[in-house]
Amino acid sequence: MATAPRLLAFAGSTRTGSFNKKLLAIGAAAARAAGAEVTLADLRDLPMPLYDGDLEAAEGMPKNGQAFKDLLISHQGFFISSPEYNSSLPGVLKNAIDWASRGKPGEAPLVAFDGKVAGLVAASPGALGGLRVLVHLRAMLENIRVLVVPQQFALAHADEAFDPAGALKDPKAQASVEAVARRLVDVTRRLSAAPESPR
Repeated sequence: MATAPRLLAFAGSTRTGSFNKKLLAIGAAAARAAGAEVTLADLRDLPMPLYDGDLEAAEGMPKNGQAFKDLLISHQGFFISSPEYNSSLPGVLKNAIDWASRGKPGEAPLVAFDGKVAGLVAASPGALGGLRVLVHLRAMLENIRVLVVPQQFALAHADEAFDPAGALKDPKAQASVEAVARRLVDVTRRLSAAPESPR
């Protein structure tokens, strides 16, 4: 039997009651149903200083930056749900990725990201649903050697989209989130089963 893909799911929002955390829960459940092992991480539990090269030189990687990097390293794929802040990424998400991208002597470049797979969704009260953040997040992840699956989903009017149990009121929206998660599981499983090519 093939080993279950290991996925790390996290949101780009730390807010209690975040729409993106709700969307993340739907995706995580769908990924588990598709056969993945899913770890949920909350960036609120991993506060980090803003990336500063002088701070890194003086003190090294902050403890929570290393903890987040270790989580990324130990998983084969990522399911990310992010809000859109001023047409781009939230600072907390960008900062966490910036820290995790930092290497140390003897370590392979971008070890937390290279060869990993990601599935992206977004939620926003606005009419575009966070679509613009998905463009920026996809470009950044691909630049640090993450394979981002083509399927993505942006949930518009997120403040009206969820029922009291946390499910999406619109079955088509629910199915779209689940489709991104299933595709992420499928691609991650296929890549992990393929023989590694020589470099």
